[in-house]
Amino acid sequence: MSQKKIIEDLKKLNANQDIDLPAYGSWPASKHCFDDEKVVNALKAALAAQRPLLVRGEPGTGKSQLARAAAHVLGRQFVSEVVNARSESQDLICRFDAVGRLAKAQTLKTETTDDAKIKAELKPEKFISPGALWWVLDWKSADEVHTNSEYQLQRPEAPKGWKPEHGSVLLIDEIDKADAELPNGLLETLGNNAVTIPWVNQTLGNGTSIPPLIIISTNEERELPAAFVRRCLVLNLKLPAADKLEEWLVKRGELHFGERCPADIRHEAARQLLKDRKAAKDLGLTPPGQAEYLDMLRALALFGEAGEDQHTMLAAISDFALKKYPVLHGD
Repeated sequence: MSQKKIIEDLKKLNANQDIDLPAYGSWPASKHCFDDEKVVNALKAALAAQRPLLVRGEPGTGKSQLARAAAHVLGRQFVSEVVNARSESQDLICRFDAVGRLAKAQTLKTETTDDAKIKAELKPEKFISPGALWWVLDWKSADEVHTNSEYQLQRPEAPKGWKPEHGSVLLIDEIDKADAELPNGLLETLGNNAVTIPWVNQTLGNGTSIPPLIIISTNEERELPAAFVRRCLVLNLKLPAADKLEEWLVKRGELHFGERCPADIRHEAARQLLKDRKAAKDLGLTPPGQAEYLDMLRALALFGEAGEDQHTMLAAISDFALKKYPVLHGD
């Protein structure tokens, strides 16, 4: 069944698709354009090989949204986990509330001497909260554990009409924020598309469910372990070269805002971004990218609807959107 599902999904991924992404969980409504055949082929390769896709690139190139757009096109559940400096690999699988279980044990000792009742109330699975990897590897068991647990953390939102057999897409976002222990701790899980939950002695995945498409983003702030990178397919997501970037940005602006931001405004904003990108790169700073460009157009679209002159407001706000370091202001 899983091979048939993967073949069906491969046929759904095509270049030259403009996609409307509805609001989903904490993600706002947006648009995505699959206009690069290399990106589409990378997604297809990850699906077919059943390997994670590691997406490298500077901030603002659309790495995170790529996963959400892929899930939408494939009709799969979208689950995301944003990594931070305190994240551990175990958090992606599940969290165990040892403190809560200890407190429960102490309370029960004052209430009853019935050993059978105490044992039933202290079952480990009643103090487990499934993590992102558990949800995408085996939704049904994750949902059952979540429902019966006293330690209920976030439950992913399922799209209308979605069923576990439709599969999932998992985004592990900004993995470079964590120490090397996190990617190293995921080697076996990502290599086998399976994991064993120690407290319940249950193996998830391993051919028993539709293999998830796992997309992992990095901003290259920290080098990832070589063994981890070897487990992945790698997509280097870059903005077009400077001589092609203006037109590329203008088309992206049109996709998102249409005539709410006329062509001359989109071009002027793109030229300003090119100028500020060069200044940032010359100083060794992270340059503004697509995200900053779209933020600026979003503001300008509303200024226009409020009766403000968009050319005047572009000159007034570009410093706030594009120059994010004091040195770029001469400070």
